[in-house]
Amino acid sequence: MSWNELAQRASRASHDLVGWIYWDPQAIKNYADLGVPDGLGYYAASRFGPLAGAGNEVVAASAYSINPTFLGMALDLCRQHTSFEDTLAARNAAVVPGLAAIDPALPDRLALLVQPLWDAADQLHHGARALFAAHRAQPRPGPDQPALSAWLAINCLREWRGDTHWALCVAADLGPTEVGLLHDAMVTGYEVEWIARSRGADDAAIEKGWARLTAKGLASQKSLTDAGRQFRQELEDQTDQLCGQMWQLLGEENTLELCALAEPHHQAFLDRIDATAGPQWMPAVRD
Repeated sequence: MSWNELAQRASRASHDLVGWIYWDPQAIKNYADLGVPDGLGYYAASRFGPLAGAGNEVVAASAYSINPTFLGMALDLCRQHTSFEDTLAARNAAVVPGLAAIDPALPDRLALLVQPLWDAADQLHHGARALFAAHRAQPRPGPDQPALSAWLAINCLREWRGDTHWALCVAADLGPTEVGLLHDAMVTGYEVEWIARSRGADDAAIEKGWARLTAKGLASQKSLTDAGRQFRQELEDQTDQLCGQMWQLLGEENTLELCALAEPHHQAFLDRIDATAGPQWMPAVRD
C-alpha cells in the first residue's frame, strides 16, 4: 500500500475518531452546564477555542468556509457565559466515555498509541497552519489520562490536514462558498448547495460562488461539470499526498493500527452524528 493510499485511510480514521465529538449530546450538555443557553455554538467554541484569543476575524480566516458572522456569534456567546478553557474541559470530559460507548476496548487500545501520536504531531511543521498550532500548544493531559491524550494528538493531526487542505484551496483561488459547492463532488445523496448553505452561505454568496466556478470552467448552470468534479478530486488527492508525511512520522505499523481502531466502527460513529444532527452533517466522513 502506498503512503497516499494509507493517508486516505488514516485521514478517514482520524475524522471518525474525532468528528463525532462536535455533535455528542453529553459534550453539548457539558457546555450548556457552563451556562451557555442550550449549548448553542458548541461546535465553534470547542473546535476554534484554542485560536479564539487571536480574535473572531482570525478564527474566521482559519475556518475558511464557515460564515464569519455565525462563528463570531458562537465565540461571543462563549465569552459571555464561560471561558474557552472550561469549554475545552467540558468537551474533553465527554471524549473517553463517548469512545467507550462505541467500543469499550477503544480507549485502552488508543492509549497505547499516545507517545507515537504526540511524537508525530510535535515533528510537524506549523507554517501557515494556525489552528493546528493552537491545538498543539494546549496543555496536555497527564500520564493518568493516556486515551484522552492520544485523542487530542489525533485531533492535532486532523487539524494539520485541514489547514493543509485550506492552503491548497487558497492556492487554487477558491472562495469560501466555492469550496462548499465543490464538496458536492465528494458525496452522494446531498441536495445541491446544501454543504455551502450549512456553513452559512446565503443566496447572494451562492450566486457569487457559482459565477466564480463557472468562470473557471468548473460549473455550468449551477451544477458542477466533469472538469469541476475532477478538479475537486485532484484537490483531495493533493491533500492526501501532502499529508503522507504526517503518517510517515507516525510510522506504518502505528498508522495501520490507528486505521484498525476506527474502521470497524465507521458506521457507529456516523450513527452517533446522525442521532443528534441528522444524516448530512460531517460530510468529510461520508461517501
